[in-house]
Amino acid sequence: MPLRDDREMTPAPETVLLRHNGVAVLVDTGTSSGVPAIVHWGPDLGDLDTAQRAATLVVTAPHVPPSALDVAAPGGVGPAVRCGLDRPAGALRPRLAGAGRRRPRPAAATRGRRARPSPDGTRTCTVRQRDPTLGLELETTVALTPQGVLRMRHRLRNGGTHPYVVDALLACLPLPGPATEVLDLTGRWCRERQPQRRLLQQGAWVRDGRHGRTGHDASLLLVAGSPGFGFGHGEVWGVHVAWSGDHTAWAERLPTGQGVLGGGELLAPGEVVLRVGSTYETPWLVAAWSASGLDGLGDRFHRHVRARPQHPRRARPVVLNTWEAAYFDHDVDRLRELATSAATLGVERFVLDDGWFRGRRDDRKGLGDWTVDTEVWPDGLHPLVDHVRRLGMEFGLWVEPEMVNRDSDLARDHPDWVLGAHDDDPPGWRHQQVLDLRVPGACAHVRDALLALLDEYDIAFLKWDMNRDLVDTGGAVHEQTLAVLRLLAELRATHPSLEIESCSSGGARVDLAVLEHTDRVWASDCNDALERQAIQRWTCLLVPPELVGAHVGPPEAHTTGRVHRLSFRGATALFGHVGIEWDVTALNRAEAAELAGWIALHKAERDLLHSRRVVRGDHPDDSLWVHGVVSADRDRALYGLVAVATSPFAVPLPVRLPGLDPDRDYHVEVVGPPPASTPPRLSPAGSWTAEGPVRVPGSVLVAHGLALPQPAPESALVLRVTAAVRCEADPPRPRRLVTVSLTADSTRR
Repeated sequence: MPLRDDREMTPAPETVLLRHNGVAVLVDTGTSSGVPAIVHWGPDLGDLDTAQRAATLVVTAPHVPPSALDVAAPGGVGPAVRCGLDRPAGALRPRLAGAGRRRPRPAAATRGRRARPSPDGTRTCTVRQRDPTLGLELETTVALTPQGVLRMRHRLRNGGTHPYVVDALLACLPLPGPATEVLDLTGRWCRERQPQRRLLQQGAWVRDGRHGRTGHDASLLLVAGSPGFGFGHGEVWGVHVAWSGDHTAWAERLPTGQGVLGGGELLAPGEVVLRVGSTYETPWLVAAWSASGLDGLGDRFHRHVRARPQHPRRARPVVLNTWEAAYFDHDVDRLRELATSAATLGVERFVLDDGWFRGRRDDRKGLGDWTVDTEVWPDGLHPLVDHVRRLGMEFGLWVEPEMVNRDSDLARDHPDWVLGAHDDDPPGWRHQQVLDLRVPGACAHVRDALLALLDEYDIAFLKWDMNRDLVDTGGAVHEQTLAVLRLLAELRATHPSLEIESCSSGGARVDLAVLEHTDRVWASDCNDALERQAIQRWTCLLVPPELVGAHVGPPEAHTTGRVHRLSFRGATALFGHVGIEWDVTALNRAEAAELAGWIALHKAERDLLHSRRVVRGDHPDDSLWVHGVVSADRDRALYGLVAVATSPFAVPLPVRLPGLDPDRDYHVEVVGPPPASTPPRLSPAGSWTAEGPVRVPGSVLVAHGLALPQPAPESALVLRVTAAVRCEADPPRPRRLVTVSLTADSTRR
């Protein structure tokens, strides 16, 4: 077939081109199937005119293979509503599944609307479809933010005359051919966000979360990319389902070669029934592309999250949480002593954890009775709150509003408020049940109790916990999740300065939906510094470090029994939202001085750590991890070099520092307080790490790397890197004169 001239091509008035920050999304709203399709999602294509877009549609249209549908199906952004069950030929995952009564009507119509800007600079395309046969109306929104993050959601309305049961309504994006590997995360309690990687072959890699919350094993991000992609190299595409309930994400490659990344809410049978005139709105599918590996992907997500109007703008206060210092043993004088010791170390926020409310002496009773226990606190929380505030610290409080113990006044007064599908309770979990917040009275009880606490006490922070999965709910997860998010929004609306942490038995509710209403996440109940290195490394693939709680625990980890030096624990917590979970009244003088030193270093560097680009090194030795934060103009950086195990090499391989400017010189120095206990010999005589700042060309740091002495396993070095100021007085770098003679033989080689 001869090539067609551009002038002969049919114009493409039904296309919408979204462009931002090196990313382009080309949407075709006029496909022959009536289903809007994303033709391109990836690197910027430039400002294509109508003829160029038409040419793009022609040359990118998939061909019809033998023994297939007569018209090739492009990668749709959503379903075709006229079928009620949409599945591209050969695909494994339906995008719209449901049941309703049909009526004889004409075929569906599709209408598209061109891109429009929003006040924050986001470019948005809205596409509408209608199926008169089923009476369904589908609106699909595709938005590209200024950071190059793609957001997509559907809104399905029942415009018919009979109810419609929604079984699935998913969003999906095209996955180009170069994406041949898949990486996502899994885990369990105290070992969240562990990476797993595989080839993307024919079929689907599906990650379903059925916990009633995001889950310890949630994928967080499902990433597909070019062969061997890493933190600093490779082309990658990633999706996140911004939802705090049951959800699914998948990557799929068909025998035709077409690929898809998708996700959405995972609905139980009959969970969403659209009455006539009602609407179901899906969670946002949040996606990003990068040509510079996982760090480029993470940078887009971080800048997107930081651009939200509700994102915390002030310095993240250093926290002390009382749990591992006091547990349920609440004594007012002892807690005041703990607060005094915390303030001398530089702590800025004191959080009273579980055990303060009526009858709460262990984890078997009291949940739901959110009033102060007057037996332990005869004067209420005022003596402690006033003491904390006089010390110049904020006061925070632990709550678990979604839960109830059967041994509580609330459960005795309202046994019907326990969420469950049967007359008897669902299986117990930490001796507690779920409070059915779909019930207006139950939700009002929790709201009023929390507002009473916030009105009586000067509370700046709530640690909002949720310590069990939702099981045997009878299809209540969707409405329960919406009720929780509404409750969070209402509290924030009435107390705009209140900060809330999303804690769910550690890291089981980490997602962008709950972060719309909260100010940080508790990444894990595990404060073991070795486990935390991996947990924080991969959590920060989506969530910026200022929103990730990272605490220094006691020498022996509460959850694992491992013992670590304070230097390792401090260096691990340094790169997140720093806190302490340790009885600091028992510290000796050297420990107190070192801990105060780590806090002071964090305060000195948190403007950098909490606002700039996170980088990780692709080091060939798996026992040595490299991570850091680099300023926007690359004049400052802080790096952690972490030995997570013993190395197979007697002399460590050079460590490259990613993100720096190769055309600058930098001063490099080891920072951190003197250790309280003598560590293994990390800086033998003659090592540059034992000296003061060393001036090094950026090209050496980026392309060759630093030689290190052999580190002890489970230890860390923190490097501060600052650009050297060049001036005419700077002496030239010394150079050795080397004479090289070439023979005729060497020239031929």
